[in-house]
Amino acid sequence: MGRGQATVTSECSHTFHLRCFSGSVCPVCGARWRDEPPAANTSTPFRFKFNPFSSPYLFGVSFGPQPPSSDTARPVFNDDEPVERPLDGRDTAQETANDRVLVLKTHCEHPAVARDSALDNFAVLVHAKGPAAAAEASERAPLDLVTVLDVSGSMSGPKLELLKQAMGFVIDHLGPSDRLSIVIFSSNASRIIRLTRMSDGGKVSAKRAVESLAATSTTNIGDGLRVAAEVLDGRRHRNPIASVILLSDGEDNHTLRGFFPAAGCSKSYNDLVPLSLRRSNDHRCPPVHTFGFGMDHDAAAMHAIAEAAGGTFSFIQNQAVLQDSFAQCIGGLLSVAVQEARVAVECLHPGVRVRTVKSGRYESHVDADGRAASVDVGELYADEERRFLLFLNVPVAAGDGAAEDGGVTPLIKVSSTYKDAATRRSVDVTCEDASVQRPVVVSDMEPCVEVAREMFRVEAAEDIAASTRRRHGYWIAGRRPRRQPGWPATSGARSWWRSCAS
Repeated sequence: MGRGQATVTSECSHTFHLRCFSGSVCPVCGARWRDEPPAANTSTPFRFKFNPFSSPYLFGVSFGPQPPSSDTARPVFNDDEPVERPLDGRDTAQETANDRVLVLKTHCEHPAVARDSALDNFAVLVHAKGPAAAAEASERAPLDLVTVLDVSGSMSGPKLELLKQAMGFVIDHLGPSDRLSIVIFSSNASRIIRLTRMSDGGKVSAKRAVESLAATSTTNIGDGLRVAAEVLDGRRHRNPIASVILLSDGEDNHTLRGFFPAAGCSKSYNDLVPLSLRRSNDHRCPPVHTFGFGMDHDAAAMHAIAEAAGGTFSFIQNQAVLQDSFAQCIGGLLSVAVQEARVAVECLHPGVRVRTVKSGRYESHVDADGRAASVDVGELYADEERRFLLFLNVPVAAGDGAAEDGGVTPLIKVSSTYKDAATRRSVDVTCEDASVQRPVVVSDMEPCVEVAREMFRVEAAEDIAASTRRRHGYWIAGRRPRRQPGWPATSGARSWWRSCAS
């Protein structure tokens, strides 16, 4: 671009001829700079270059190529636009009382167990459903969204145009309280727009930045995620919801250079995910939703990134459906109703114990004595449903209840604590205790349909996971048993599973 003329690369990563503009506002994205560019001096053939890794100032001056800097300091993206004030606390009670709460239910594998029988793996399904969607857009929780977009050479042509259209759709559907930052990456990553509120002016600036994108060079997914993490970590202001969307059509050839999963290399796909975006038991992080674009993307890497960061992976085989895929993701992010949800289980009868919890990728914990368990659910969209299977030890019921019907054995109490995403208030909910009848004699009965269906899903998911590990050579010596010992063996359960599979 320079062709011997002085050029300036701004804090927002856009490059211009120095003589083409003046002032302290980027003409592409509208970002306001903290320092004005130096005055042009056309008598000296030099260029201006911003180096965020070695200088605290917005603009630096360089004469020709520069040697790599030994300073490893990273820029701090603390220039995010302030958020709107949260909802007035006076409206909180009314919103919470308007039936917009998390709903819990339990389903027992069988409604009755013979009083003289003791079961080692009695299944109980815990069903959680998110609150109803907000009637007005102003009632939902605002979002901080960082999009990480692949602009490497393989994205040139129709792919890049479709990406621009899809980003235009995303921008149009964000509200004035939502904030958007755009990170692009090829061989290196840069932020082209700060976290900006999507007011009318903010949308114009964001669309202008998107239209300026051009495809070039190689693919560095790891650097793109690093910059996205720094954007979120450096925020001075925070909306209740935060998320990252990553789109790429290729394989990372920088962070994972020379990495072959089956060869036992020390690098792993987790190396692509910054620590602040990795989900763990004691660390909640914004989810990263990944989109693999076309047939040449690294599906294993994109899936691993989503798993590590608690997001979802979408394979976009048909380029024409890119906008629809983004629409589904954005629709979910704009309807987050529950945050930091935790489901707690407490055994009621002295002889009841929790043996294990099948909670998929959600972290679960069972106390050493089996008297309590919990599942870390995290976020739920409006009306979103989650199901968890518990396997209990149920004791004999001798001496419980009347002699004629054997009475009732209370099993577990289920409760949940979470934050309402819109109001930021803590909410506690419970449901009816799970219990079973204890008659003297129980005839052969069909299992609960909801429980049997969930068992079938869990078994299928574990089969798929085992197959995936074999396909990629991820064998683990002394691996744990794949299935829960003692899956229901009643004729009713077997016949129900056969009917589902046929």
